[in-house]
Amino acid sequence: MGEQHLASPSMKISVLGAGGFIGSALTARLVAEGHSVKAVDAKPPADWWQRSECHNLQSDLRDSESAMVAVQGAEWVYDLAEDMGGVQWLEANRSAGLASFRIVLNVTEACEKAGVERLWFASSACAYPTHLQDDDDLWVARTWPGGHASAGLAESDAWPAQPEKGYGEAKLLGERLCEYYQAEGRMETRVGRYHAIFGPHGSWTGGREKSPAAVCRKVAEAVVSGCHEIEIWGDGRQQRSFCYIDDCLDATQALMASDHSEPLNIGTDRSVTIDELVTLVEKIAGVTLERRYDLSAPQGVRSRNADLTRVREILGWEPQVPLEDGLARLYPWVLEQTEKARLV
Repeated sequence: MGEQHLASPSMKISVLGAGGFIGSALTARLVAEGHSVKAVDAKPPADWWQRSECHNLQSDLRDSESAMVAVQGAEWVYDLAEDMGGVQWLEANRSAGLASFRIVLNVTEACEKAGVERLWFASSACAYPTHLQDDDDLWVARTWPGGHASAGLAESDAWPAQPEKGYGEAKLLGERLCEYYQAEGRMETRVGRYHAIFGPHGSWTGGREKSPAAVCRKVAEAVVSGCHEIEIWGDGRQQRSFCYIDDCLDATQALMASDHSEPLNIGTDRSVTIDELVTLVEKIAGVTLERRYDLSAPQGVRSRNADLTRVREILGWEPQVPLEDGLARLYPWVLEQTEKARLV
């Protein structure tokens, strides 16, 4: 297990992208732990998913001067600010996804100039080559170096590169930039590759939501409307692994505090199909829905799962929240949002 450099209660920390799902949850935890937090997002604080009692700042990090203000005075900086969304948004906004690399450049340069001790870069499973994820059974059948079968994408698979277009390309470039800053002794950097993080207080409609929130919304809409059917994008056999937000934050903080500077997967290694995901949410909601499959809708890669071998060895970290428990926490929140939306 890597050496831990635990933060003191008085540490000054900037969280960039603090109005987003993971960023707002991380900010709340850091504030609760007693840190002095500057929370930064391009959206007005009133539009943040969660807003903590700290220094909340609206700032567009695509501007280099704004990036400097955002990180000034911080000892550690968590960068979760890049533009992103679910599969619908990713496929329709490739230019915006790639252009968010401008934020990575501005933030890393500003952190070095401001004397930041350590920078966190939130990468993504979208950085992995798409050709390794284009078969229903690839995650089971593929033989990896060393002659063993693996249940997911290992960190070393990112290169040779063929990331998802736009957003995935920006994430892989961001990883490389952090690697060079670290190697050249310019700044300590830590990189986590997030795999489908989910939970309450995040996008649940509008195209930016991930599969768990989208399925919970569709089931909730069926319950509220009394029309017991659900539209599923694709054939339902696409495979994914989903990591609950509390586990994500545990791994993020453990990696940030460690002496390990190479990218690590943060996710789970339990893969389920979208059909199986729907069944789990149906059980929570107490309904059975007629399924309609839209094969023309955005579907993303066919099979994506995380190999947790490295993160287990290096951090001793293990996801603690089963998918069923995480969905049982997410669905009531989405149902509440769905009911409120119908009243507007």
